[in-house]
Amino acid sequence: MPARAAATAAGVGSASMKKSKPEPIPVMDYRQYRRARRLVHECCNYDGGNCIALDDGEECVCVQSISCSLLCRWFRAAVLPLDRELETALFHRLDAKRCAVCEALFTPGSNRAKYCPECAGRMKRIKATQRKRKQRAKCHALGAENPL
Repeated sequence: MPARAAATAAGVGSASMKKSKPEPIPVMDYRQYRRARRLVHECCNYDGGNCIALDDGEECVCVQSISCSLLCRWFRAAVLPLDRELETALFHRLDAKRCAVCEALFTPGSNRAKYCPECAGRMKRIKATQRKRKQRAKCHALGAENPL
């Protein structure tokens, strides 16, 4: 029994330690490529078309600016989150929903989410206004007559 416990602790024979397939590199269409290309200029490692992180003495072209797939880990981690819609379209395709107001792609926090984070606050205020207006219309103190 102790040998089995040691094997399980090491991850041998454990069901939770399944070999996961490497995440496929997302390929962008032309519109997504153009949006990503604009974002590349905001990367701190981007310097006039060259990548400072890849520079080892000689200039190296920024891979992300010439490729239709996301290859740069720094770009994925630091720059892509600036454009949430593009990030959702590339990495969260199965989880993504469309906003009922602006039709932008977003990753919902729950299965009931209907609006993107930008529209959610505005819609919350609008719904509260409608709810209060309806509540005040029913109020007898404001002139609504109750038949006997």
